[in-house]
Amino acid sequence: MFVNLFNPYTHQRKQAKLGYSWTTFFFGCLPALFRGHFLWFFIGLLVLLIFGLETIGIVPGLYGIVMGFFYNKIYVKHLIKKGFQPATQEDENLLLSKNIFF
Repeated sequence: MFVNLFNPYTHQRKQAKLGYSWTTFFFGCLPALFRGHFLWFFIGLLVLLIFGLETIGIVPGLYGIVMGFFYNKIYVKHLIKKGFQPATQEDENLLLSKNIFF
């Protein structure tokens, strides 16, 4: 399920996925880097580097599973803070149904 967002100041459009983040599940913190969401990239990188070596890879696996449930919602909230708004009424209703308020 995707939501279309529009920034009226920069006239940018973005399509963001809602629901489980399979890319975060498979690739850890790299999707945050590719989306330009550097704060969560560095948070994920620190978690993976600090705890990954101590737990022999258990934490990186758990990180992907757990963050897969949360990352897309975090990213959409980040876009809304940057000035993006729902492009249509359907997108607004979709955000409200996922408890994302703008």
